Amino acid sequence: MDGGAHRVRDVMTHAVVAVGRKALFKDIVERMEQWKVGALPVLEGDGRVVGVVSEADLLPKEEFRDSDPDRFTQLRRLPGLAKAGAVCAEELMSSPAVTVHADATLPEAARVMALRHVKRLPVVNAAGVLEGVVSRGDLLKVFLRPDNDLADEIRRDVVDPLFPDPVEPVHIVVTDGVATLTGRVRDAERIPLAARLAHGVEGVVGVDCRLTAARAE
Repeated sequence: MDGGAHRVRDVMTHAVVAVGRKALFKDIVERMEQWKVGALPVLEGDGRVVGVVSEADLLPKEEFRDSDPDRFTQLRRLPGLAKAGAVCAEELMSSPAVTVHADATLPEAARVMALRHVKRLPVVNAAGVLEGVVSRGDLLKVFLRPDNDLADEIRRDVVDPLFPDPVEPVHIVVTDGVATLTGRVRDAERIPLAARLAHGVEGVVGVDCRLTAARAE
């Protein structure tokens, strides 16, 4: 994985299993089991995403199988009761689908997942056509970047631009994703910025900034 700002396209899965509007309940369950996924995009036409059907959409059929809910429960669980009687994807799916574009940053995708309480996002183009899927696990791939790559990026994108003429060389050591910066620099006010930017490098777990500033003459 190259340095620089990582986007959804860098980590997403391109081979995606999906279903059409008319896919039957049992077929949906079988596909989820076969591909070991908890949700499937629902497509129409040339591949435009119109919804997502998840395990949560399927469970009401089992939940209400042998129950006779009272009126309060019926009102409170109206969407679930409706899905309990559903037989195909268009009756089960959540629509409109929560999606993301391939050029979204990884933090942007993570925020969408957190706010919308989903584990996977269909990746679509400007026309809403499916291009892939990104999962929580995909977003964590950046933390597999080698320590040397992280150190090189911090050097190139943070240290060299901020401290082109340090009093003493700035040393960068990354161990298990934690970056340690040591050395003496001329601009004290840039030290907090260096720590913040180093922490923003994709794959960095933590930053121990031990930079010190030279005393003014």
